[in-house]
Formats: sequence, C-alpha cells, structure tokens
Amino acid sequence: MSPDQLAAVVMMGILLVMVIGGVHLAFALLFLSVVFGLIFQGDMIIPMAMLKFNGVMESEILIAVPLFVFMGTILEKSEVAEGVFQSLYELFGKIRGGLAIATVVTCTIFASCTGVIAATVTTMTLLAVPPMLKRNYNKGLATGVVCAGGSLGILIPPSVMLVMYGPMANLSVAQLFAAALFPGLLLAFLYLVYIAVGCWLRPELAPAIPDEEAVERGPALYKKAAKQMLPALFLIIAVLGSIIGGVASPTEASGVGAFGALLVAAAYKKLTYVKVRDAAYTTLIVTAMVFFIIIGAGIFNSVFLFLGGGALIKSILMAMPFGKWFVLSVMMGILFILGFFISWQGLLYVIVPIFLPVAISLGFDPLWFGLLVCLNLQMSFLTPPFAYAIFFVKGAAPPEVKTTDIYWGVIPFVLLQALAVLLCIVFPELVLWLPRVTLGA
Repeated sequence: MSPDQLAAVVMMGILLVMVIGGVHLAFALLFLSVVFGLIFQGDMIIPMAMLKFNGVMESEILIAVPLFVFMGTILEKSEVAEGVFQSLYELFGKIRGGLAIATVVTCTIFASCTGVIAATVTTMTLLAVPPMLKRNYNKGLATGVVCAGGSLGILIPPSVMLVMYGPMANLSVAQLFAAALFPGLLLAFLYLVYIAVGCWLRPELAPAIPDEEAVERGPALYKKAAKQMLPALFLIIAVLGSIIGGVASPTEASGVGAFGALLVAAAYKKLTYVKVRDAAYTTLIVTAMVFFIIIGAGIFNSVFLFLGGGALIKSILMAMPFGKWFVLSVMMGILFILGFFISWQGLLYVIVPIFLPVAISLGFDPLWFGLLVCLNLQMSFLTPPFAYAIFFVKGAAPPEVKTTDIYWGVIPFVLLQALAVLLCIVFPELVLWLPRVTLGA
C-alpha cells in the first residue's frame, strides 16, 4: 500500500467516524475533500471542485428531483392516501391482518405516485397505526408494516434514488424505472404473504375487526374504492406510463406529475396558497440537502480516486477467492453493514462509484447490478441506528409505541428485503425483462 493509498483509507475512515458522530454527511464530505485535496492536490482541488459543482447544476435529469419531491409533498397535502386507505380498510378489515394488508396496498399505490418516503411513512403512521393499535394489533407488526410499506417509494418508480443513480452510473433513468417495477412489486407481494401467513399462524398478532364495525361488501363499496383510487391511477399512468412507454423522458414526466398532483389537490379542494407555499418550502429544503450531498460526494470521490483508493479496493476485491459471485456477495454485505451508519445518499455517491467498475469488470450487467444496489440501500431505511423510516414512525406514532417495538417489528421486513435481493440475483429476469421488452435495454 502506497502512502497516497494509506491517506485514502484514512480519509474514508474519518468520514465514517464523523457521520457516526453526528456530522451531517454533506458537510463531512466537503470538509474532508477540501482538507485532503489541499494536502495532496494543492490548488488543483479548487477548479476540480468547481467543475463538479457546475456538472451537477447543468444536469438535466436531476431537474426531476425537485419536481418529484414537490409532487409527493402536494399529494401528501391533498389527502389522496387517506381516501385510498379508508376504502381498503373497509375492503380488508373483516380478515385477520386486514388493516396491515390495507396499509401495504395503500403504500404501494402511493409509492407509484411519488418517490419521497417521508410523506408516505408519516401519513400512514397517522392513518394506520392508531386503528391497528385500537384493534389490538401487535405493536411491532403495526409499526413494521408502515416502515416497510412506506419505504417502497424509494424503489418503486418514480423514485428519487433511481433519478440520482442514473447519471452517476451513466444509465438511463427510464431503464432504471422499468427495471425497478417488478422488484418493487415483488417486495410488496412478500410483505402481503408474510402478513397473511403470520396472522393465520398467530391470530393474536392482528385480529379481524369486530362484526359490528365491519362494512358489508357489495357493488357500492367496490365503486367507492375504485373512485378513491382514480386520482392515484391517473398519476401512475401520467408519470410511469409515459416514461416506460417512451412518450416522455423522466424529467418531462416529473413536470407532468407535479402538474397532475396540483390537479388532484384541486379536485380534492385542498389546493390553497398556504399548502403550495409549504410544499415549495419542503421541496427547497430536501433538494438543497440532496444536491449538497451529490456535490460533496463528487468532490470526495475525485480526491479518493486521485489518491488511489478506488484502485486499492478494486485490487482487493478482484483478488478474492471463490469467483465473482463471492465478490458480489461481499459488496452487497458491505453496503448492508454500512447502511446501519450512513444514509443511502452517502452510500450511493461514495461507495457505489467504487464498486460499479468492479462489477462491470466481473461481467455483471450494470443495470442489474444497479437494481441490486438500490434494493440493498432500501434496507438502510429499516436498519438502526440511522433508520429514517423508524425515526418518522416514532415521531408520528402514539405515545404507547416504544422504539424497541419498532425495532422488533422491522426485523422480519429486513429479512424479506434480503430475500428479494437474493431472488433478483437468482432470477435476473425479474430486473431485466421489462426494460428489454419496453425500451430495448
């Protein structure tokens, strides 16, 4: 190991310590980039940093990030999720685990309309957790369902993660959206199977609602449910359908989606100046955070690669025994472990650019590898101590819900997410079939 490579290792170690210590990821990346850049690159660090900053600001595809965030925020304020959940609540309430099933289905529909999870998780916590606890649902199951279901939005398109991954990995975002659809639906299916089987084996986990509260099924109920889901279906077709169908680019579709969300809010009579202003303010904060991380990670990676850190890690991975599948499992394991301590944005822009050349050198399809990465990073939302979904649920849940209840509740869903990663490895067509058929990938 050369002195420069040792400095790269130290640089990465300090980053991990700073993030675990509570320093915001963007500031930690920028600080270390400047310090190590000035030491080892001198004045060259300044024009290089300006080029990275300019490249991010000129990226056309990244325009979709604030538009999708705005779309999700407006939807959260238009109360679309409330209507969908109420209809599904009435449809599934008479069976064991029916409210948990309604929660997952609502989250899946909402995930197909927006790539932002904070609004989904918080909204579903307020909507679904109190009714489940009132009907003696297990606290872990009630909160775990919301954490897992609400996090589907980071994978099911339109996903902000996929929008950010595309330009970083030089992949088409439209192809990523098509590739992510089946894995995202697979996850939702696994959640539903777990709930149904678990409640059948252990009825005390999630009893059916009492007969006096049950709503009789019939044409009127089905018509009401369909009416409540129409706005969401409208947005899914407008955004996802236009992208996969090749009618619009992701950036164009994000504009359509933002406008469509405004129309939905107006239809629900929720389109007010205050709500639009608050949505714009939330969009500004989220977008600024995301772009600071992208810029900081870009500069950090340039310095890290200049010092030979990327070459060092690649040589270590390529020298491992047992073939390429063992190397893939090591990379997936490292991403999973780091997900306990570093946010998905940091892993996406700091670790993945180091792993991606290794995966390509081993002969793995970059689109398929990208979806494995995104599936893996989704687990970071449920793995403490830095688990965003757990924080959102705890902040909005009733006082009787303890953090330990949520921790125990998410464990089965983390295992199901790991199973989904394994299934996509064993059956790569789950990822590659739709983009090949629709977009010729």
